[in-house]
Amino acid sequence: MEDILRPIYQERASQPNTLGILIVQKKDRQSTLTDTFDTILLIVVKEAEAPVFMKHYTYEDSKAAMHIITEDQIKEWLLLGSNRKITEWLLTGRIVFDRNEYIENMRTELRDFPFYGRKIKMGVEFAKLIRRYMDGKAFFESRHFLDAYNHVVHSLHHLARLAVIENGFHPEVTVWNQVKQIEPEIFKLYEELVNSEETLEKRLELLFLASEFLIHSRIQVGSSHLIEILSEKSEWNFQELLAHEELSYYTVDLTVMIEFLIEKNLISTISVETKGKGIYHRYYSVKKDFKNP
Repeated sequence: MEDILRPIYQERASQPNTLGILIVQKKDRQSTLTDTFDTILLIVVKEAEAPVFMKHYTYEDSKAAMHIITEDQIKEWLLLGSNRKITEWLLTGRIVFDRNEYIENMRTELRDFPFYGRKIKMGVEFAKLIRRYMDGKAFFESRHFLDAYNHVVHSLHHLARLAVIENGFHPEVTVWNQVKQIEPEIFKLYEELVNSEETLEKRLELLFLASEFLIHSRIQVGSSHLIEILSEKSEWNFQELLAHEELSYYTVDLTVMIEFLIEKNLISTISVETKGKGIYHRYYSVKKDFKNP
């Protein structure tokens, strides 16, 4: 199949906008790494009209997919962990074109996983974890156990990803295999939720108790990025936080995370008078005695 694709990627390699090209081959019939395709042709470009452009090809009994992705889109996916296959493609794909060692440098950065990048990813995962945990607990208290179960499974997944990142690794597609080695306590919690013979209500009740402890033990590492940004000024209104370039990655989870940290006495609220009688603007600041890790 690569021989058939060669003219396609050679043409792309000749364009100055192309930064790197990789080929990812399907490893076995059960593998989902290549989205059921035999070959993935990944082309990273500096800029394009659309951040993602795809084409599918067939040749005899084989099929291939070409992905043309902008540098900015790749960076966003890597930061948010919202497309984990991209990480594996970049790390395991065979490089067939690499302008100024762009792909090799990206691989080095992925393997080294700088602490600053980890801090943002941990903050985003922690925010997602808090959102799912709180929604799940609300459903549980309303006795909507199946809905609670759905949110709890997702919250455990975010907890698992947070633990992997905290230990200096990128979460892989098979994140539970990683967690089993790195944080067996979280893996055991997940197994008990899925495999226990207790009633669903009892399983959830026990899990919320255990999760509360695990979440509490990660408050400092999970909130470190947000606290660091809040510390840049004495007070912020919510729109200022929402407009901050790095906090934009938290999206809808930012509100819930801030309220959670207020409840845990890590963030203070400040009331500022408005023109309306009895109505105040709500500002946020870091508690003075908070020690950022």
